[in-house]
Amino acid sequence: MNKITIAIDGFSSTGKSTVAKQLAKALGYVYVDSGAMYRAVTFYAMENGLINDDDFNSEALIYQLQDINISFKFNANLGFAEVYLNEVNIEKQIRTLEVSSFVSQVAAISEVRQKLVEQQQKMGKNKGVVMDGRDIGTIVFPDAELKLFMTASAETRAERRYQELIERGDKVEYNAVLNNVQERDYIDSNRKDSPLVKAKDAIEIDNSNLTLEEQFNKILQLAKMTIEGFE
Repeated sequence: MNKITIAIDGFSSTGKSTVAKQLAKALGYVYVDSGAMYRAVTFYAMENGLINDDDFNSEALIYQLQDINISFKFNANLGFAEVYLNEVNIEKQIRTLEVSSFVSQVAAISEVRQKLVEQQQKMGKNKGVVMDGRDIGTIVFPDAELKLFMTASAETRAERRYQELIERGDKVEYNAVLNNVQERDYIDSNRKDSPLVKAKDAIEIDNSNLTLEEQFNKILQLAKMTIEGFE
């Protein structure tokens, strides 16, 4: 069976990672969470005092990019690959609202994007990959055989993210999560380098009123149809 590249883009908290993991598992493909890579760089910047509420030393971050090594290691107990920064597992640390509040600023830096895009393209050079993010179908894999663009209302996405954080034990307010979602939407869509846009040949999936099962079945069917078309 021929393998294809599946690019899933869209706004924050649209469930891109969830469906991408499900799809990769169902197809026997490799899953890559590109957003986790930007979160890892953001976490590095936070840990090294390069970014806070008042200042962002982007020049220092650019200089230190050579010291940042990001990798994914499969956790059999969890059933997915966790993110490592310089050989340290940071999967839990990068999923906080604090990291979310800075990641769009870090992702807007051209040098950061260049470094990570190169890594992402290497990961997908042999196809058989499902990758989600903001610019996968437009920049990373412009020739991907299947491109999806995930969307939902800001309020729906904020509620999902809020419930996810509460279940993790984080103490957050819904309005803070909604503000974060709206701010990330604006920054991601308006940055100069690789802004979040729907690729012309992407299929839009509005999951505001879809269950996880309905969404997965719809996307799995699209993937199977696409694969059959290339055999």
